[in-house]
Parts: sequence; C-alpha cells; structure tokens
Amino acid sequence: LPVARERVVDEMRDGVVVLDDSDRVLDLNPAARGIFGLTGERMVGRPATEVIGALAGRIGSGGEGSTLQVTLESAGEERSYEVRVSPLTDRGGHLTGRLLVLRDATERMRMEGELWHNAFYDSLTGLANRALFRDRLELAVHRAKRGGHPFAVFFLDLNRFKVINDSLGHAVGDELLVTVSRRLEACLRPSDTVARLGGDEFAVLLEEVEGVEDATRVAERMQAAISEPIRLPGHEVVTSASIGVALGPVPEGDAELLLRNADMAMYRAKESRVLHYAVFDRAMHEQAVERLRLESELRRAVERDELRLHYQPIVATETERVVCFEALLRWEHPERGLLDPPAFIRIAEETGLIVSIGEWVLREGCRRLREWQQRFPAAAPALTVNLSTRELAHPELVSAVERTLQEAPPLPGTLYLEITEDAMVESPEALERVLAHLAGLGIRFSMDDFGTGYSSLSHLHRLPVHTVKIGRSFIARMGSDAEAREIVRTLVSLARALRMEVVAEGVETEAQRAELRAFGCEYLQGYLVSGPLTVEDAEELLQGEQARVESGAASAG
Repeated sequence: LPVARERVVDEMRDGVVVLDDSDRVLDLNPAARGIFGLTGERMVGRPATEVIGALAGRIGSGGEGSTLQVTLESAGEERSYEVRVSPLTDRGGHLTGRLLVLRDATERMRMEGELWHNAFYDSLTGLANRALFRDRLELAVHRAKRGGHPFAVFFLDLNRFKVINDSLGHAVGDELLVTVSRRLEACLRPSDTVARLGGDEFAVLLEEVEGVEDATRVAERMQAAISEPIRLPGHEVVTSASIGVALGPVPEGDAELLLRNADMAMYRAKESRVLHYAVFDRAMHEQAVERLRLESELRRAVERDELRLHYQPIVATETERVVCFEALLRWEHPERGLLDPPAFIRIAEETGLIVSIGEWVLREGCRRLREWQQRFPAAAPALTVNLSTRELAHPELVSAVERTLQEAPPLPGTLYLEITEDAMVESPEALERVLAHLAGLGIRFSMDDFGTGYSSLSHLHRLPVHTVKIGRSFIARMGSDAEAREIVRTLVSLARALRMEVVAEGVETEAQRAELRAFGCEYLQGYLVSGPLTVEDAEELLQGEQARVESGAASAG
C-alpha cells in the first residue's frame, strides 16, 4: 500500500511538498520539482526556504489548514497556483509537519479575470462600462456624504454620430468611438473615471471638484478635445458632443438620480443647438417632473380618445379650389384645453408614443377621407398625413399602412404621406426601400420644408416623391428679402424640373399669392386661404365646393 501511494503521489499533476515540524523538506514529488525548477540534487532535510523560496514565509504566516493564492516563476514564465496547507499529526494529535499541495490555477484565474473584465469594461474602447461607472459613482456619493469632497458627473452624447456611422460604415464609427475615448482619458486625472454607457454615450465622474467653475472648465476641455478633426483611414471626421453636468452630492439623491440629472442637462445642451454643455439646475428638475406628468397624461390621452384631427385646406393657385387637406393633430386636454403639437410632440417622439399616435392619425384620417369622398364626390379631396422620422424607421410601418388601407380605402392616389428632408439623412437607402413598398400600395409622398434640410438630389430623384412643400420661413420673407424671394423662385423651378408639384406653406398675403402664381407654384396653404378647420367646418367647406362644382356643371350643360 505505501508503494502504491508513493506511485500515485509521484504521478500527480499537482505539486506535493512534505515538511517536518521544523520546516525542513521531507519529500516532494516530480511535479513540485518542476514547479520550483529543482534538479536532481538531494532536497530532503534542507530548509524550506532553500527549496520553495518565498513560499515558505507565506506558509508560516498563513497558519494551518489554509489556502493560499501565489504566483511563481516556473519554466521561465509566471504562473498562478492555489496552495492548500494541511497539518500532519501523530496519533496523539501532536503536529509533526505540514503537507503542501500546489495546483496550477493559471488558466482558471485568467478566465476569471477575463470574465471580471468583460463584466465591468467596454469591449470596444476598454473604458469602464455602465455597471462599473455606477459602482464608482455610488462610492463617490457615500464618501461625499461622510464629509468628503464634492464631485461632478458628466453625460456626453456625440453629435452626428449616426450619420457618420451609417454613411462611412461601422468600422469608421468604431474607430471614431475609440479615438474619442482616448481623448477623453487624456483630459482627466487618473483618479477620475470615464465610461462608455453604450452606443455614442459616455459618462465621466470627476472626483474632488471645487465648484461649478471647475466642472465647466473640464467640460470645455473635453469639448475642445473631441472637436479636433479625427483622421481615420480614408477619412477625416469632425464631430462634437452635447455635454450635461450635474454636481454631487445632492441631499436626496443617489447615483442613479445624479446620472439622470446629467442626462437631462445633456438634452438641454442638445436642444439649444448653441450650448456645448449645460449644468443641471432646479428648473430642469421641475421641467422633468412636468414632463413625466405630461408623458403619463399623453399615454392616457390615446386610451381616452382625447386626440383630435383638424384639417387645413390646400388650394389650387389658379382656381382656388380645395384639392387637399393636411391632417393636423390636436390634443383635447381635459384641463389645459386644446393643445397644438409643439406642446407634446417631442415627448411623443422621445418615448416612442409617436408610433401608436401616428397609427391613430392615419386610421382616423383615412376613415374621414373615405367618408368625404363618398359624401362629396364632385369635390372629393386628397389628404396628407405627416410621418416622423421615428415612424419611418419603425418595422411595423408598412403593415400598419396596409391594415389602414384595407379598413378604409381612399380613392387611388389621394393619400399622401408627408416626410421631411432630414429623414433622408438618417438612412437614405432604407428610406428608399420603405417608400417604394408603400408607393406600390398606391400612396403618394410629399416632402415638407423643401430646401431647409440636407437632402441630396441624387437620393431625392430616386424617391417616389410627388409633391414638395416650400416652408413658411421662406414665404414669410419674400416681401422684404430679395434673397428669400429668389430662393423660392429657384425651389419652384427645381421642383418642376424634377416633375414634382409644389405647395407653398404659410401664405398670408395677396402679394405672396401673386408672386407665387408668377413663379408657377401650383398650390397654396396658409391663413390667406384658411387656418386648420374642425371636422364640421371642413365639411361645410366641402359642401360649398360640391355645390360650386355642381352649379358650374349645370351652367355648362
């Protein structure tokens, strides 16, 4: 039995070392010899310090029955070992020595290290991720509440990143994110933390700030670093960031609240289109509370049937006949009265409610259009319904339109979906596919605010756009601004060259009507013709149109 036991020990992959009660080596197996790089000379009887080196000291301080984690140089490389130290006793229970078993834990510890790194660091940039940032922010909150220094939290969002990523490719987008990460790190101290939260969003924890001036100086430094041109393979890219700043700690706040405050301030900077950064203040908090209340009420508005459509006529320039209505959304708020879109549409877009609201607008508009076409056949109008960029990107858009057309099919070619030029910037190829599919259903398209966005004519002429609308910003300046008048004339000529019809929005004076007629603009929309009408007023207008057409037909007969 002892021989068999000795053979098993000799063949073990784990290193085994036996020490006496004076820490002299009694035995060690071949695996242990290999670990410590020992040759064939006799080791038995020599002090442990001479045989297993610094490990001997760790054993003495580690006590009996302990487990140690050690790093040893073996065969020219550093490897990690788990060392179990067990006491050896005689029959009377007296300590006679110790048994050391060394197990190679290099791969396991490497994998554990990788798992830990992946759990707390962003794989692309190597920055801290959201989980690690939140942990460090919570520590900063606790330290500050115990009397430590105040700190600052920054929330950064890269401007135009989606455009760069979609137009130049994801590889360029990734390189941009990595470059921005290195530049942010260069702006900070080793004690500060910069994290990538996901996509093109970053967060920074600035430890021990003296006040808002200290924080804003860092915001300006980061903005300057990000805004420097970035040279990537085959491209030079220029970007910037919208930065929100929140100072901590706050009496009632935790880490999550501070991050939300910084996020809120970032959106203030982004909305301003002028500020590079914004610092969170109490007014933003009050606005956020109001926004949450309005969001909750808007969700209920869809369920409670509080949404309404008003209809603004579009008339032929020459005949003044009503040819189309634009469906305009209104919210009949139970306390605040009738609200126009600027009061709630941004919240609808940011929360995704715009998709369900847009479906309702399309269904209600088509139902009303079909009813009017049946009741007033001689004056049967068309209808244009606005689509937001978010609705255009929604994967269920086509199926929602198909369902609506099955429920209330209008006359062919009388339903227009209105898009903006900016929608082409997001993803022109995807937009082209969606519009082509919808055009196959008999839908026509109108482009709003023609000339004010960033559309490319190379994309525009490939889209099934039938009508373009010249925005009121140009029309309003025609009488006092020769350049604006020339822009309108050029836009009308360009649209006609592209074989598209033209609607001028915001027409309010006879002089504007006369000039637009001279330019060849086919259709007018604005308060000179009519403001948005309720359903009842729109039907009264159509009834008059019907009577006029019938009267003209009778006179001609």
